[in-house]
Amino acid sequence: MEKENSSKVIKCSDYQWDTVPRKEYKDDNQCYEGVHRYSLLGEEEDEQQLNFQTRYFEVKPGGYTSFEVHRHPHSVVIIRGGGEVVLGNELHKIGLHDVIFVAPETPHQFHATEDEPLGFICIVDRYRDRPTLPDDEFVENNITSEEVRGKIRR
Repeated sequence: MEKENSSKVIKCSDYQWDTVPRKEYKDDNQCYEGVHRYSLLGEEEDEQQLNFQTRYFEVKPGGYTSFEVHRHPHSVVIIRGGGEVVLGNELHKIGLHDVIFVAPETPHQFHATEDEPLGFICIVDRYRDRPTLPDDEFVENNITSEEVRGKIRR
């Protein structure tokens, strides 16, 4: 019996993909501002051979993702707009085509500029731990940069 070919192309127009619904970023909408996600590859039944998930996140102008930490790494590529990313005690300006590696156990948060959306592709392991949201005690004990403390939104 011949194996069915599950290869495919998912067409994109204006940062929206055919057959891929736009979803809320997280269930708890109090820890972020203006973020949506698209699960592009790795979640559907015909994509189970992938060991990773490819997602697109879009942050509205002035918005931000949750400030979070987890054991799994991320690979991120900026494909729209610009902004800043908190990586532990560092704050980095980011822009079109920049690539970010978020190492395990690194607190991180993405911020869009005030004038345009920030869009990025994020690739993670299919099986991974859930993120945790650092509390005040974590920030007090682990984030020593005043610049970063001033940027973090929770």
